[in-house]
Amino acid sequence: MDARLRRAERAALKERLGCRKVASLQLTLPLAILTIVLVATGRASGADTAAASKPGPEAKFEYCQDCHGLSGQGYHGYYPIPRLAGQQTEYFENQLRAFIEHRRTNNIMYHVARVLSPAMMTALARDFRALNPKPLGDAPRKLVATGEQIFQNGVPDDNVAACAACHGPEATGKDQIPRLAGQLYPYVVKALSNWSQERGQTGSPDTSAVMKPVAHSLTKRQIEAVAAYVSYLK
Repeated sequence: MDARLRRAERAALKERLGCRKVASLQLTLPLAILTIVLVATGRASGADTAAASKPGPEAKFEYCQDCHGLSGQGYHGYYPIPRLAGQQTEYFENQLRAFIEHRRTNNIMYHVARVLSPAMMTALARDFRALNPKPLGDAPRKLVATGEQIFQNGVPDDNVAACAACHGPEATGKDQIPRLAGQLYPYVVKALSNWSQERGQTGSPDTSAVMKPVAHSLTKRQIEAVAAYVSYLK
């Protein structure tokens, strides 16, 4: 009788301990899941606002260099990352605001630009303006002569004005008109071939709106030729 009683008591104790383990597990799992979610969210938020994590223009400049190159020369990656070196400061600042206002659509640049103060934008524009590295210039050489003809003289038969009329004979730009000299060949091809998507002009249009009819008037071959020509300019 005593043995049966002791066995019953042990069984009851095991049952109580088992219930406690289940309850503990039920409490622990949601906490673990919540911790994972919070950590993942924190990492995503940190990635989105990484530019804001370092104070000062120098730190922000270094952050930009991670993608655009140590000398702002651009980068040939899966997606071409544009050259910023020597860019017109007014154009530079306007494009940062365009990302914030969704006049240009790029989620990465939106998160980078939205944490920058106007003073920081000006400082970055000035720093990149001062750089002048050698162009990467890997475009097809056979297209350069045709590209020069189009850039300097336009395409009169198709009522396309000369690029030099706005961007200057050396393609260095002025004020809100961007420098094209030394710009990455695939980046220029991408921008001109998909102008409506690249510069949707939602909200307040800027000076880039004048490029829409020009870009749409150029053939794919003409776009490639112009892009090749400017990519070698210093």
